[in-house]
Amino acid sequence: MSSRPRIYITRKIPAEAVEMLQAHFDVGMWESEEQVVPREVLVQEAARADGLLTMLSERVDDDLLDKAPHLKVVANLAVGYDNIVVDACTRRGILVTNTPRVLTETTADLAWALLMAAARRIVEADRVVREGKWKSWAPMYMTGQDVHGATIGLIGMGAIGSAVARRARGFDMKILYHDPYRREDVERELGAEYRDLDSLLRESDFVVTMTPLTPETRGLIGERELSLMKSSAVLVNPSRGGVVDEDALYRALKEGRIWAAGLDVFAQEPVPPTHPLLTLPNVVVAPHIGSASIPTRKAMARLCAQNLIAALTGGTPLTPVNPEVLKA
Repeated sequence: MSSRPRIYITRKIPAEAVEMLQAHFDVGMWESEEQVVPREVLVQEAARADGLLTMLSERVDDDLLDKAPHLKVVANLAVGYDNIVVDACTRRGILVTNTPRVLTETTADLAWALLMAAARRIVEADRVVREGKWKSWAPMYMTGQDVHGATIGLIGMGAIGSAVARRARGFDMKILYHDPYRREDVERELGAEYRDLDSLLRESDFVVTMTPLTPETRGLIGERELSLMKSSAVLVNPSRGGVVDEDALYRALKEGRIWAAGLDVFAQEPVPPTHPLLTLPNVVVAPHIGSASIPTRKAMARLCAQNLIAALTGGTPLTPVNPEVLKA
């Protein structure tokens, strides 16, 4: 039996990161890119693992941790970690790491793609052409909303929100933001203006949610908040599905109380094909692909590997979520 620490990877990841881990550890991996590892397999593998490399689809909670006596580190292949009960890990002295920074610009690109597609009805227009429904040019045919010169409101001005704001400058947009902390550096650099949430919603032509999912942000955009937005406004959510009340959003879009939405995330993922939002022509959707460029996903996998190697060989992990564990 090997004396080397064991790592279990819950989804097939780029070979480069696997090879980095194999140089130090015994490595097992769920060999599917799309199918989620069954819970019973995850529990069985966690029971003999020193480290886990997890995806957002894996719930790391007390039930799993109680059955993983050797576990020392969980490296999450995402910047968000709402799939992990961090407090439960911390109580057991288990380090949690994530992958911030390496996906900032790529996720901002995706947010911008959703914004543009929703504003200018790109997906709807594509469908019209492909289905042979384009009959002629007409003055108001397939008209959308202008992006240039409009007002963008960012809910959350962290690294990704700031990257979206930088892109907005290229479209000569007025930049508003709401965040628990005033970002005077961003205000100076980008001319962004702080607003309370209600004012931001009232003033913005485009509202982009860039906040993590926490007890405070769950359902942050609901019936009342949507009622404050302009009828010509576009809501873009590339953060977490639970930030938006999807039933309220459906009603607002269906009744024309806001113009459109661009969504990369949903409260339940994968989203059921019968979800009411999928029936609306003014909704652009994507399957949680904010960081899904080839270079970025490879960089995320490498960062996970670096964190696991450091945590299990006496080094200093690069991106700890609960660094207090390292001081214990």
